[in-house]
Amino acid sequence: MAANRSRRLRKKLRVDEFQEFGFDVNWTFNDSVTEEQIDAIVDKFIDEVIEPADLGYHGGGHKEWEGIIATQGIGKCTEENRAAVKAFFDAQPVSDLEVGELYDIWWG
Repeated sequence: MAANRSRRLRKKLRVDEFQEFGFDVNWTFNDSVTEEQIDAIVDKFIDEVIEPADLGYHGGGHKEWEGIIATQGIGKCTEENRAAVKAFFDAQPVSDLEVGELYDIWWG
């Protein structure tokens, strides 16, 4: 039956060419980081990593942050996207950085 799904149904079910991959990211700002620095680092993250790759970040926090990264439209995040997020936060005053594996954000 799966082979006979119409394009419309595949899109509704987010399968085959409409499958979407994303990944989780979590980090904790060091105690020495001020509120102003947190704002600046998060803005820089959005400006330098998320927006140029046409990604979206949904999440938040204060000192401890968690969220999910996915594409702005129907699409799949890549290992390069994961590496860019990791490289960005490796250069920041954070600890407990976790960049999750890619997974199907609708069925994962």
